[in-house]
Amino acid sequence: MKTRQVIDHIVNWLKSYLEESGQKGFVVGVSGGIDSAVTSKLVALTGYPVLCVEMPIHQNKAQVSRALKHIDELQKVHGNVMTASVDLTRVFDLFIGELPQAADSDEKAMSLVNSRARLRMTTLYYFAALNRYIVAGTGNKVEDFGVGFYTKYGDGGVDISPIADLLKTEVYKLAEELEVIDEIIKAPPTDGLWGDDRSDEDQIGASYPELEWAMKQKENHKNPSDFTGREREVYDIYLRYNRINQHKMNPIPVCEIPSHLKN
Repeated sequence: MKTRQVIDHIVNWLKSYLEESGQKGFVVGVSGGIDSAVTSKLVALTGYPVLCVEMPIHQNKAQVSRALKHIDELQKVHGNVMTASVDLTRVFDLFIGELPQAADSDEKAMSLVNSRARLRMTTLYYFAALNRYIVAGTGNKVEDFGVGFYTKYGDGGVDISPIADLLKTEVYKLAEELEVIDEIIKAPPTDGLWGDDRSDEDQIGASYPELEWAMKQKENHKNPSDFTGREREVYDIYLRYNRINQHKMNPIPVCEIPSHLKN
């Protein structure tokens, strides 16, 4: 990959989109992870105003530390970068307190995890509307179009997706070129929604390089029976996530009314 040319291409695309939109700048949620670090760096390179928002909810301290250090490094280099920190822990706890009681279950846990992401989306759009900014998404290609590893109307609720055509390994290449801090580059990828140190691989059951391999196999119309051992296991994991998360990746279904019923 021609990393520097890819960076220039994305930055020029961001500038063109912003100028055509009539908006004034960008807002991006910074989590302490590689995707948000690269995205925030790319929007900063446009020269337009950028607001980096850090939004902890019972957050792992290491994640908060990485996010704040990354924002600090951005501001040292880019005078157009501003920051806001909104601790949503109390809001989240109040929200839970108003919900009907439900038995502890995997479904309840996942529902609350997704609620965290949706609170953050709401916060980003507050700042976006306040300043006439565009919300820049941080999803990569494997997450957005492979396994659907994001929250619908949460971190999936954005205006533009600068890195959604890049595989995770390609995002890391950009991070190195952009001189993202080592703590973020070396940290295991995590969605940061559980308040602990569980990684994306812990949740999915496969690493990003493995998922990228599986994504390519599906594009080549391979069957699970073509593989054995770990390859078969990874491919099955990928196919399962790809299947059950199609509702995130496909347009919202619209019930089209036949013309003879409307006339």
